[in-house]
Amino acid sequence: MKIVVIGGTGLIGSKLVTKLGEHGHEAVAASPNTGVNTLTGEGLAEVLKDAQVVIDVSNSPSFEEAAVMEFFTTSTRNLLAAEAQAGVGHHVALSVVGTERPPGNAYFRAKIAQEELIAESSIPFSLVHATQFFEFVRRIADEATDGDQVRMAPVLFQPIAGDDVARAVGRVAVGSPLNGRVEVGGPEQFRMDEFFRKALTAWGDPREVVTDPQARYFGSVPDERTLVPDDGASLGEIRYRDWLDRGEGAMSR
Repeated sequence: MKIVVIGGTGLIGSKLVTKLGEHGHEAVAASPNTGVNTLTGEGLAEVLKDAQVVIDVSNSPSFEEAAVMEFFTTSTRNLLAAEAQAGVGHHVALSVVGTERPPGNAYFRAKIAQEELIAESSIPFSLVHATQFFEFVRRIADEATDGDQVRMAPVLFQPIAGDDVARAVGRVAVGSPLNGRVEVGGPEQFRMDEFFRKALTAWGDPREVVTDPQARYFGSVPDERTLVPDDGASLGEIRYRDWLDRGEGAMSR
């Protein structure tokens, strides 16, 4: 089966292309690096020819409110229009656990807008909501840093390895369209402040993690369960400590 991966040269996309290829699929990486630009439409018609499935794991280069909304709405409209012309039978998009729950932030609002466009289109679809990637936790810490302190809310946190995300998205992509969503999360649940306290120690990072119930997560204060999946979610297999021990954390800096 021909599967086009939008954002196929990025973190999750490159893993997906590899895993799908190992299972005998024709997995095509599509990104500006390969001549495909969903914001302008460049290269879309060519790359989607004879594709049965499209997986969108692309991400906005900016989390600024106007920029992130423009990225997800414009790129998704262009992609869906090109898929309709090409006769694509399954659109799969990677999104984030918690987008539909208050309180929202600019990124979550943009992802909701993307999901609404997908659901309203004529193309059968599946949405995969994932928790925060292990590869992303250093950025979360940096975003929460104030001087030599990292301010974290004591809410639930269940990060997942990029490899586990790619496996989950790949399984959904080769199955029948859900016309709905599934959630995936890591195998372990933590308190966010405690996770980062242990993580910074493991990184050898001298910053102090401060528990702050009003600490913001990319612009909003998360509730107890904003960032974790509901019961029944699919769980990854890789634990954060094991992921660090095999040297993956050094590559995500």
